[in-house]
Amino acid sequence: MANFTNAPKPAKPRKDFPLFPHATGRWAKKVRGKFHYFGKIADDPKGQKALELWLDQKDDLLAGRVPRARLSGLTLHDMCNRFMAAKEAQRDAGDITPRSYDDYYRTCRLILDAFGKSRLVDDLAADDFEGLRKQLAKTRNPNTLGNEVQRVRVAFKYAYDVGLIDKPVRFGPTFKRPAKRILRAERQKKGSRLFEARQLRRILKTVDQPLKAMILLGINCGFGNNDCGTLPRSAIDTSRGWINYPRPKTAVERRCPLWPETIQAIEEAAAKRPAPKDPANKRLAFLTRRGQPWSKEIADSPVSNEFRKLLDSLGLYRPGLSFYASPL
Repeated sequence: MANFTNAPKPAKPRKDFPLFPHATGRWAKKVRGKFHYFGKIADDPKGQKALELWLDQKDDLLAGRVPRARLSGLTLHDMCNRFMAAKEAQRDAGDITPRSYDDYYRTCRLILDAFGKSRLVDDLAADDFEGLRKQLAKTRNPNTLGNEVQRVRVAFKYAYDVGLIDKPVRFGPTFKRPAKRILRAERQKKGSRLFEARQLRRILKTVDQPLKAMILLGINCGFGNNDCGTLPRSAIDTSRGWINYPRPKTAVERRCPLWPETIQAIEEAAAKRPAPKDPANKRLAFLTRRGQPWSKEIADSPVSNEFRKLLDSLGLYRPGLSFYASPL
């Protein structure tokens, strides 16, 4: 009778190999406190088939699901790749902003992390989306949660609209934006997003150019930080006292008569405007001290950042109060 007690233990094919040789003679992996097996070592000494099986079942096992048989169909990985290719084309054509593209990319990463790359789209059910929304609600405020839910729905609607799947995905009755009353309560909790006249006078007395001119454009014309950061010099007519600048995102026409204080601030900022570091930015009305634009193609806004520093220095900052706040 053979004695296997002292038999040499098989070695891993390489140090970073994710499976280990179990005493039963099988490739194994411990996941969530339970052993899972991926074939006999004797039949697969280099672990190639075992590794393929592990990678195929990995997402389900890590999520605590029973691995499903891999049927033919659209995987989430393929769906997200197609969806992001379409969004990339929209971004390059100027139909969506780079920031929107980045938001969709993060949402696709969220979908893959939550459900697994190899999960079939047709395999998802309402309880999957209920669980996803529950997890999202733990780390996101109602507004952010609503935006994330909407982007997830957009990605799956794309798959149906272009024929990647034969029927719409069933999200269930709860996978939707928070109720309006919840959004109102969230806004009320943050307090009013308004500046009092005395606060604005104090801000304008303290601030340097060109931020002063941009703040006055915000008060005078309702401009936001991106409006100020992308404002071309050709849109400004200080001699007649007008700005004619369509909204960058929607191209809606917008004309605004300028106050004398705003005209003076714009002219002061123009006199101090540094040379652009990139000739392509020569057209912009406002540039930073280093000759860079005050607008970026990402969520980080130089105008918002500088305005926040100003509010902090004056002791005026509180949550919800930003460059987009309104005068009272």
